Amino acid sequence: MRILVIHGPNLNLLGTREPGIYGSVTMGEIDNSLKETGQSLGVEVECFQSNHEGAIIDKIALAKGIGFEAIIINPGAYTHTSIAIADAISAVNIPTIEVHISNIHKREEFRQKSFIAAVAAGQIAGFGKNSYLLALRAAVDMLSEE
Repeated sequence: MRILVIHGPNLNLLGTREPGIYGSVTMGEIDNSLKETGQSLGVEVECFQSNHEGAIIDKIALAKGIGFEAIIINPGAYTHTSIAIADAISAVNIPTIEVHISNIHKREEFRQKSFIAAVAAGQIAGFGKNSYLLALRAAVDMLSEE
């Protein structure tokens, strides 16, 4: 089982970016936790980050062809703006889980709308680094049931 994790814009700044909202954990620490948890679950996890919408779309478009069975995505600010990322997720027909470190539903009004939610199997938000780990477990469970 192979699962692709996509981190969107500015997530490379985790650890120093607004720690009151995003905590002090770095993206590298999240990636290491995902890979370790994946290994314990018998799953290969690959992590990818880009600040560029097109690069994220390209990665999604290639995912199925290179053997990924699920996607976990934190689209960052593209959550609220990118119909193109939502279209890419819909087009590849790979189960996708949307994650957010903060609870976007308790933040500014513009952050409460997600274009991704409509095409995702589910959304996990507000649990910090654990949002990713919960999504990984949910993806494994979802794929195991298929």
